[in-house]
Order: sequence, then C-alpha cells, then structure tokens
Amino acid sequence: MIHEAYRIVGTPRFGGILVVADHASNRVPDDIALGIDAALMDEHIAIDTGVAGIAEKMARNTGTAAFLGNVSRLVCDTNRDETDPAAIPERSDGRVIPGNLDIDREARLARFHRPFHEALGEILHGTPQALTLILHSFTPALETRPDEERPWHCGLLYDEDDRGARLAEPLLDADGLIVGDQLPYSGKIYNSTICRHVEGEGRPYLYLEVRQDLIADDAGQEEWAERLTRICNEVAIGLE
Repeated sequence: MIHEAYRIVGTPRFGGILVVADHASNRVPDDIALGIDAALMDEHIAIDTGVAGIAEKMARNTGTAAFLGNVSRLVCDTNRDETDPAAIPERSDGRVIPGNLDIDREARLARFHRPFHEALGEILHGTPQALTLILHSFTPALETRPDEERPWHCGLLYDEDDRGARLAEPLLDADGLIVGDQLPYSGKIYNSTICRHVEGEGRPYLYLEVRQDLIADDAGQEEWAERLTRICNEVAIGLE
C-alpha cells in the first residue's frame, strides 16, 4: 500500500515483526519546493540512508512487514511531535531550509504527519506485533562537528523501557559490533514515535540506529537485514 505520507511493504500479521522507518525516503512532492541544492537530498538531513533497503529485505520474510515514511524528513519529520518546530525543520545540521519558512504548518502536518501516525497506530492496534523495530541510521560524523568521531556500528535507544535493548545488546556484541548505549542519540530525547506508539502503549520494541557507511550499498543492507531478522526474532522470544 502506498500513501503520500507512508508506504507498507508486506502484510502486518498478528504476533509478527513490524519494521518502522520514519526517515526512509527523500521524496519531495512536486508541489513543495524546499529551496535547497538537489544534491543535499541524498544527505542525512533529508533521508536515513540504507534503512528502506534493510526494511524491504526484512519484509520478504513471512511474518515481517515494514511501515516506511514516504516523504523526506525535510518535508515533515514524523519522528518529532507536532508541536516541535523540528517537525518541519527550518534548519538542519547548519543548513537553512528556505522552503520551510513562513509556510502553513497546519496544512503540512495534516497532510503528512497525522496520516502517518494514524495509519501506524491502526496497524499496531489491529494486528498486535511480537516486536516493533524502530529503525534509523546515522552518519559517521556531523557536518557541523566533523572532528567528533562516531565509532559505533550501531546504537540502541530507549526511553523508560529498555528491555528490548538489553536483550539485543549481547546479540550485537556477539557479532563483533561496537554498540552505543543511547549513542549517538538518546531515546529519551528523540522519542516521539516510541512514546506515542510503543512505550506509551506498553508494546514490545527495539529502537536501533545503524551507521550509514555500513549500509550504503545492497550488500551492507542484505547483511544487516539478515542480522536484524535473526536478532528481532530472538528479542521477541525473550520478551514473551
């Protein structure tokens, strides 16, 4: 199913795994002009590189489906609350987004933000999942802070409920990975989706960030899709 705010890959099933990737797309609708260099639409300010490929590959497995954002986070960031100015960012990683200045925010939110969350909520309510994987990716360094290295291969995020993270950590460690705990971001800050749809409803989840250079190509995405399918299944069993 494809909506301008989201798309669903596979069929969500009761007791399955749902991969949610808010920032999976860099699409900008034809009637919206952001006013930035087109080359920036392939950068992290516009899209979480690699997550769509991982989610789509995971959704090839029966019992796993993917719920993907279908518009760039620069158009509407669904991992921010409606009241957060960053939901329609006027600046990102030091760059001004001219097309987001002096716009009708209410219309933009009604068009993208609300349909995304309404549809996700309906899926999770109608077909309860054994595990929801919230999937993002991060850059090896920020453009505004190039000297700050990010050595982690992936990071586990959470707010109050860290059960999924605690189960996943040794499994990721066993693969020889450097795992950040609330790094490079904290789930206590960037937590709109988990608070609204999983923690707030008592649903089991795993919130993971993967470093973008590891998943920039098909081979890397295939490797992580296999890894996360295996780990999600083990975490889901551990949370029963």
